[in-house]
Amino acid sequence: VCCEWLRCCGGGEPRPRTVWLGHPEKRDQRYPRNVINNQKYNFFTFLPGVLFNQFKYFFNLYFLLLACSQFVPEMRLGALYTYWVPLGFVLAVTVIREAVEEIRCYVRDKEVNSQVYSRLTARGTVKVKSSNIQVGDLIIVEKNQRVPADMIFLRTSEKNGSCFLRTDQLDGETDWKLRLPVACTQRLPTAAVSSFPCRSPCGQPVLGEDSDPPISESLSIENTLWAGTVVASGTVVGVVLYTGRELRSVMNTSNPRSKIGLFDLEVNCLTKILFGALVVVSLVMVALQHFAGRWYLQIIRFLLLFSNIIPISLRVNLDMGKIVYSWVIRRDSKVPGTVVRSSTIPEQLGRISYLLTDKTGTLTQNEMVFKRLHLGTVAYGLDSMDEVQSHIFSIYTQQPQDPPAQKGPTLTTKVRRTMSSRVHEAVKAIALCHNVTPVYESNGVTDQAEAEKQYEDSCRVYQASSPDEVALVQWTESVGLTLVGRDQSSMQLRTPGDQILNFTILQIFPFTYESKRMGIIVRDESTGEITFYMKGADVVMAGIVQYNDWLEEECGNMAREGLRVLVVAKKSLAEEQYQDFEARYVQAKLSVHDRSLKVATVIESLEMEMELLCLTGVEDQLQADVRPTLETLRNAGIKVWMLTGDKLETATCTAKNAHLVTRNQDIHVFRLVTNRGEAHLELNAFRRKHDCALVISGDSLEVCLKYYEYEFMELACQCPAVVCCRCAPTQKAQIVRLLQERTGKLTCAVGDGGNDVSMIQESDCGVGVEGKEGKQASLAADFSITQFKHLGRLLMVHGRNSYKRSAALSQFVIHRSLCISTMQAVFSSVFYFASVPLYQGFLIIGYSTIYTMFPVFSLVLDKDVKSEVAMLYPELYKDLLKGRPLSYKTFLIWVLISIYQGSTIMYGALLLFESEFVHIVAISFTSLILTELLMVALTIQTWHWLMTVAELLSLACYIASLVFLHEFIDVYFIATLSFLWKVSVITLVSCLPLYVLKYLRRRFSPPSYSKLTS
Repeated sequence: VCCEWLRCCGGGEPRPRTVWLGHPEKRDQRYPRNVINNQKYNFFTFLPGVLFNQFKYFFNLYFLLLACSQFVPEMRLGALYTYWVPLGFVLAVTVIREAVEEIRCYVRDKEVNSQVYSRLTARGTVKVKSSNIQVGDLIIVEKNQRVPADMIFLRTSEKNGSCFLRTDQLDGETDWKLRLPVACTQRLPTAAVSSFPCRSPCGQPVLGEDSDPPISESLSIENTLWAGTVVASGTVVGVVLYTGRELRSVMNTSNPRSKIGLFDLEVNCLTKILFGALVVVSLVMVALQHFAGRWYLQIIRFLLLFSNIIPISLRVNLDMGKIVYSWVIRRDSKVPGTVVRSSTIPEQLGRISYLLTDKTGTLTQNEMVFKRLHLGTVAYGLDSMDEVQSHIFSIYTQQPQDPPAQKGPTLTTKVRRTMSSRVHEAVKAIALCHNVTPVYESNGVTDQAEAEKQYEDSCRVYQASSPDEVALVQWTESVGLTLVGRDQSSMQLRTPGDQILNFTILQIFPFTYESKRMGIIVRDESTGEITFYMKGADVVMAGIVQYNDWLEEECGNMAREGLRVLVVAKKSLAEEQYQDFEARYVQAKLSVHDRSLKVATVIESLEMEMELLCLTGVEDQLQADVRPTLETLRNAGIKVWMLTGDKLETATCTAKNAHLVTRNQDIHVFRLVTNRGEAHLELNAFRRKHDCALVISGDSLEVCLKYYEYEFMELACQCPAVVCCRCAPTQKAQIVRLLQERTGKLTCAVGDGGNDVSMIQESDCGVGVEGKEGKQASLAADFSITQFKHLGRLLMVHGRNSYKRSAALSQFVIHRSLCISTMQAVFSSVFYFASVPLYQGFLIIGYSTIYTMFPVFSLVLDKDVKSEVAMLYPELYKDLLKGRPLSYKTFLIWVLISIYQGSTIMYGALLLFESEFVHIVAISFTSLILTELLMVALTIQTWHWLMTVAELLSLACYIASLVFLHEFIDVYFIATLSFLWKVSVITLVSCLPLYVLKYLRRRFSPPSYSKLTS
């Protein structure tokens, strides 16, 4: 067999591909290996890649050049280790963290690539690893096994000649999709498929046979098995068409990018300002020397001398802080099961302006519950289903000898039918008009064959491509009419009196997005009656059913309650009428040109004046606490957009149900537009509306973005909520990208299926919800949660704390280094602008490590408000969106504080020092350490026991180390009273004014949260 298939790879023209069944060696071109690879680097690119990503930042590049300069004797200022050890430590931390993440990724990929499958050959079956599967291989996939590549479905072991696929790994949807094998290969036994002689004509995707007479078979989407789906019933045989990077799921996914947080970019910007200050100070120093001698060397020596202005410890502190935040998130018992996969961007969670969420499986559980049956004059809710049951029971027990005599047009229509027969007609229509198949599995007591024969209730599960349909069939079972059997051509129902009703399926018209309805024509075996049943959306069914005055109103009422509404109708057909229809239908299906249009026209000839039976209302259960979570996010100033592949009606329904659109908001449904003119008119209509939620389909969105991208995004960003339905995965990512470009704000994407991966990876902060089985989204995300409701706490509490802590930490580390740099500047200017270091060797390393590291780093445990308050008042989150915790204003304030304190300590020491220079170092250094410890205490808002320990430990370390520092500090001088009072005075002068200012500010201009915590 060979089969020709067209696919557009990488945006190029579709190219035909000839595949020889079971003979991969006959291929005419090379195809990619069937390996899944989610890693950012490989073995050779890891170290260069990580180092490049580090040194592309100005910050790290500066320190590398600084450290290298110490190899030049004229530039050396101190021991080499004072520059190389900090830089080496920073790089080691980064490399280890990246390596751990890469190894985890590699292990996950290897697990998938090593799965073993059976390959069918002329000599029988052989075992083959997923990574060794080639185009043209015939692969046998067992039940509950993952489909390893994109394949054409050739054969199934199921008696009914079809199979179901679970697609939750691809789209997060838990309903099963029906797939059909190619007819000519299904008729063969499994072993014969591998020796099937064939060739392929050009053009259409077809399967052709080199036999006499030749057979041509057209292929459709129903004959495909996509990689990543799981076979839910039977064993299937397929021929591999696409592998590796040409898989449909891989082509729909964008490459993962290394995300850099906005906070890190802001810190990078501040370091550039500090570098500018460093250059200016160095030039001023040399200028004051009147550029004497080899002044260019002096400039470089000053640049090295003041290099502390840019703190190398900043990067280490921030990176370690991120690790702490990740640990805190994982340990939080109120968001159990949360995993931090990207520990580089926890601060992003504190500044999200747009949240883009998937619908199915993220906001909803994808579990349908039947809520309402409406017959026009009477409606049955959950509490009155027993009445429906009694009506059905009375129909089948009143006349046990001939139950079907009640049905259909045998009774004169003049006689008003009883309520029981109306309910019965509605329930029977729901039980027959669907695409559901009952499947029997052994339950330990009864085996499969026995269960199928006896229609054993405990062994039965329903399979269908839509969870709505399963909910309807389960409901008819609960009221007494049970679907017990079905194959391609017949259906069996069981009545409350255990009688089996047999129906022959004559035609079935499946649901499509265009038609918004499905129909079925069945013949009742006991009476020979032919009935055409149909169910569909109210918008299309309103024109098909006979005139009535209640349909529109009741549909509106049910939709407002967040129910998915289906209209059910029937039409009885005479034998001649059906035969005429069938002849025309078969003729239309054989036509070559405009086939779908001709088929639709024939079906529409039946869809007239149908009898309206009932309305059904099914609710897609929302996940726990979705409504309060969305309300919290809205109050926090976050705009929520829902991007879904689902139908417009369903998406609108869920948006109302989840209160994404509040009760008093209007909804503007954007009409389907196909060209520039229509888009222009519709955008103008939308512009005239205010405070109105927008609902738009993927097709219309594409047209708007093509011609009016700027105008559309401007209008959409003003909306309180936006719902995009029928969105392709790449479209979701495009919307995220446009939001980032147009608004400059941070976006967060939440999803649970493989179709959300592109959006999650494109957003500034991707959150994956672990679905019932699908884990693809959660593995690709930066943060993985188990339920949507955990998102509220993740943003309000952990996002807030991470951002505010990092802001305080970074500013404090900058302050620490600016203090010592100011002291160096004062020292140099007093001693005739000499490029001599004030503190040397261990003092300079000890200052930013053991003496002050623990108290400064303990700021990562600080919090301004309790987590309960942050959750109760989400409005506090709005303040963070302004970016005030780390801004040019706060940076300038800390610079001024540093200059004040550094110069106070240095001038104080110079004024009070005794005759020897060594005492300046002792007094100024001790004052500096005490000032830093007091400043940490001043900055802390909520004390933690570890903070107290860190303060005392640092002080103890300093006092203990004085014994070893005799080459810098006179130990006998330190023990004198004179030293103690001088240090106390200097420290008080440097810190007391700031304590007074803090008190006054708290008293007269308190921050918003202080009112809530008092």
